[in-house]
Amino acid sequence: MLSSTEKIKKFISLEIERGYDNRSVVGGMEKFLPIWRREAPTEGVSEEIIEKVSKFLSEYSDFDKERREQSIRNLLNDLGSPELFDRYKQRYSRAETTNRQNHYSGGENRSKEESSAPDYPEGSKYDHESSNSLRSESSVKPERKPVRIHENHNESSTIDSPVKIIPGIGPQNAKALARQGVYTIRDLLYYFPRRYDDYSKFKTINKLLPGEKVTIVCVVYSVENVVRGRYQITEAVVGDGTGMIRVSWFNQPWLIHQIQPGSSYVFSGKIDVFLGRPVMNGPEFEPTEQENLNTNRIVPVYPVNSNLKQNYLRRMIFNTVRHWANLIPEFLPETVSESADLMPLSKAIEEIHFPDSAELLEAARRRLAFDELFLVQLDVLRHKRNRTSATANRYRISDERMDCWIKSLPYELTAAQRRVLNEIRGDIDSGKPMNRLIQGDVGSGKTIVACLAALIISDAGGQSVLMAPTGILAEQHFRSFQDIIEKIRENSGDLNIDPNRIALLTGSTPESEKKEIYEKSASGEIAIVIGTHALLEDPVQFKNLDFIVVDEQHRFGVEQRATLRSKGRNPHLAVMTATPIPRSLALTVYGDLDLSVIDEMPQGRLPVKTFVVNPLGRERVYRHVIKEVKNGHQAFIIYPLVESGDDEQKEGKSAVEASEFLDKEVFPEQRVALLHGRMKGEEKDAILEAFKNKEYDILVSTSVIEVGVDIPNATTIVIEGANRFGLAQLHQFRGRVGRGNEQSYCFLIAENDDAIENERLLAMTQTNDGFKLAELDLNQRGPGDFLGSRQSGFMDFKLASFTDLKLIESARNEALKVFEADPELSSEENKLLKEQLEKLNTIHIGELS
Repeated sequence: MLSSTEKIKKFISLEIERGYDNRSVVGGMEKFLPIWRREAPTEGVSEEIIEKVSKFLSEYSDFDKERREQSIRNLLNDLGSPELFDRYKQRYSRAETTNRQNHYSGGENRSKEESSAPDYPEGSKYDHESSNSLRSESSVKPERKPVRIHENHNESSTIDSPVKIIPGIGPQNAKALARQGVYTIRDLLYYFPRRYDDYSKFKTINKLLPGEKVTIVCVVYSVENVVRGRYQITEAVVGDGTGMIRVSWFNQPWLIHQIQPGSSYVFSGKIDVFLGRPVMNGPEFEPTEQENLNTNRIVPVYPVNSNLKQNYLRRMIFNTVRHWANLIPEFLPETVSESADLMPLSKAIEEIHFPDSAELLEAARRRLAFDELFLVQLDVLRHKRNRTSATANRYRISDERMDCWIKSLPYELTAAQRRVLNEIRGDIDSGKPMNRLIQGDVGSGKTIVACLAALIISDAGGQSVLMAPTGILAEQHFRSFQDIIEKIRENSGDLNIDPNRIALLTGSTPESEKKEIYEKSASGEIAIVIGTHALLEDPVQFKNLDFIVVDEQHRFGVEQRATLRSKGRNPHLAVMTATPIPRSLALTVYGDLDLSVIDEMPQGRLPVKTFVVNPLGRERVYRHVIKEVKNGHQAFIIYPLVESGDDEQKEGKSAVEASEFLDKEVFPEQRVALLHGRMKGEEKDAILEAFKNKEYDILVSTSVIEVGVDIPNATTIVIEGANRFGLAQLHQFRGRVGRGNEQSYCFLIAENDDAIENERLLAMTQTNDGFKLAELDLNQRGPGDFLGSRQSGFMDFKLASFTDLKLIESARNEALKVFEADPELSSEENKLLKEQLEKLNTIHIGELS
């Protein structure tokens, strides 16, 4: 079996062979990060190398091809094997030469083959010379014919064969397709259009309305780059015979070389009004194909790159769909297709690429999106079944004793907290391992519920663990647990553990203390351990670990949670999140977890007053901060960047530069501290601790304070560049204040006047309800903010949407019926379905053993 370092080198070899396409690991290099972080420390890999490889894995997907190549070269140098880069490159070159010799007789033949790519069949609805209408053409389907293949092709080829067996796709075009993630015929069939141009329904300029999102076909009359303030603007005047409109792009001066006056383009974007005239800012655009302008057909538009042209790709996909779509195996059982009223798979592939009508396009999209959701639901149900088939230790506490504990607390639990606590009590007394997601808004009181649950376990002789993402958050939980135990012991005397049986384990814990914690946790003397990633280390062992709490669960991967669970025998698990999760996402992604919601805030909490401020109003916000500090309170000021230049695409203020200016020019009489993610853990914890102890008045920070900072004395948070953040993140920032009894304030400062109208910013002023904001954030930005590092392939959806609750529920209901009837999917009817399901969550590691 290969070591973790050898696996990295294997991935690098595959990356070089694939042309740095980030597909040596399915889902991208970052998918290997949790495995690397788990395996490398056990093999004696140095901390320095662990961090360098981790940084490489996490950043690789963000790089372009050139930077990926350079990052690989740098990493091989760090690993002490710089010679491997040239060796891998030579191996790749030899393989390319061999393949070219095997498949083509020479450069002349290759050029002829690629240049003579077959066009749409004559008379078909996508023949560029045909002028028949969409309806008249749709009634005649092209005859299915065997695909013409290369001479050296054999009859064993399938839809998983390389795309280069398709006539017209030679080595160069195969490389261009590879850049788009297309390697096989199946990949090409599932390479869906990013949009469709319905040439019968384009709007003309004289009918445009402000606020609508439209597509127009126009000729460019002029284009120029102009400078306005710090912005460089590319402006074009375009028209379609019914009128003219100005379109513009900010800070993209290179576009002037891509837009040619006198040429026709398709522009897609939102219509705004400037000085009483319609304008379009930052639209997508593509050259029009003249042959399409006089037809009524719906034309697919695909994602392309500089070496892959739209016309060529459309022809290739047309021929591929025509000859191969009916060879895709129909893996859905017939009962499911009928019950869910789904289009056949081969028909869906045809219509998603070349739709006969808008109605058939929607039916195709629904079928293919259903497939994605259905497979995920089956996967989720399989995980849940595996969990519920196991047994776990049972823990019970009487209602009378539980009430006695609760009455000992210095505050009253809300009805929501009591309800969730009772749900947990039912789980840990069921004999099955609990697997529960506890979600509650910022400040809703999740920690006290987790603490009481841990006390039930540890009071009866079991051990409990709470893992938090940061050292400061772990320390806050540690102190909270100690306070609660002391209160219960003091007021009721009915508790078998004391504060001395709780331990705090973080990366900054002294080695001597770590050793003592290792020994006492292994012997069972320590009842509860609260810590960070340090809990995952091998020396941490337990005598009878029966309860695990993972706080801010989206900060941890599946592998990390599995590592922690492996330290016990089917321990009960509760994962907590302060990010409210929309119902559609909970049903889909977290369907294997039982869901508890703390949807009630403790009494006495005042809603945070939130304001959107334009850049000119910054001085007024600063005066408010000074006033609050003089009244004995503290404030946060958040910036989106650590240093200038961190964002190559946009200008923006950074925390480092701003802290110097604020300290010297704006708040000379106040104590200002700086915090950002590039600081070492110990340094960050020290600054946060000092801020909590009121040694600083104002904390200038990046998003590092999004979670894990409980400063009741902080009453103001100022968020610069607020339009750069999503709702989930803005809501988390706002949750850093309003944790005491004083009125608190949140100021959202937009980068410019245009950004003030940002929907996310306006939504923040209208509600403090995290669940409403979560639904809106899901609709606007997708599921990324909610999933974090939950690695189950859910981010690979091509057509399914987490906002389509109706389709999600349909897929879940059908999956439940199939799973209840055949949980092993062992019947002949489910054979292909089982094969398709097994492809989920697979990491391709080449020849790794």
